[in-house]
Amino acid sequence: MAAKKSKSTGKKPRPEEFRSEALALALEKQDMAAVALALRNGNTVVPLLRAGVRDNPLDGGEVWTFRDPNTQQVALLLFSDARNKPENLPSGVGVYSPEWLEQFLTKHREEITTVFLDIAGPHPMQAAPDDLLAALGA
Repeated sequence: MAAKKSKSTGKKPRPEEFRSEALALALEKQDMAAVALALRNGNTVVPLLRAGVRDNPLDGGEVWTFRDPNTQQVALLLFSDARNKPENLPSGVGVYSPEWLEQFLTKHREEITTVFLDIAGPHPMQAAPDDLLAALGA
C-alpha cells in the first residue's frame, strides 16, 4: 500500500504541500456527507511513524495511530492539511488514496475504535470506522 508520491522534481515535498481542499471545506461546514464525498474522491493526510522508502512504491511507510493508555482504544487520525497536525505527533506525514483508506480501515476494523479528522482543528470531527467504510464504499 504505497502513499501517493508527488511529481518528481528532485525535491522532497514539504508537509505544507499536503492538503485536501475538499476535505477542509467539508470539515469547515461540519457536513458529514461532504466529508464522505471528499474522502471517497480525494487524498487524505495521515501521520507516519516511519516514512516509506522513496524508491520503493510498495513501501508506504508506517501509519501512526493513537492508543489511549487508560482504555487501550485505538484512534486513527486523518488531516485535511499537514499544517493541522499537532506538533506533538510524529513529524512524518503521508498522502493516501481513498482505496488505501478503505483497505486500512478494513484490515484494522477490529482494532480501530474511532477516526478523528483534524483533531486539533480548525474544524474537528469524529467518525466511527464503520461509518467511514460505508461512505467509502458508496
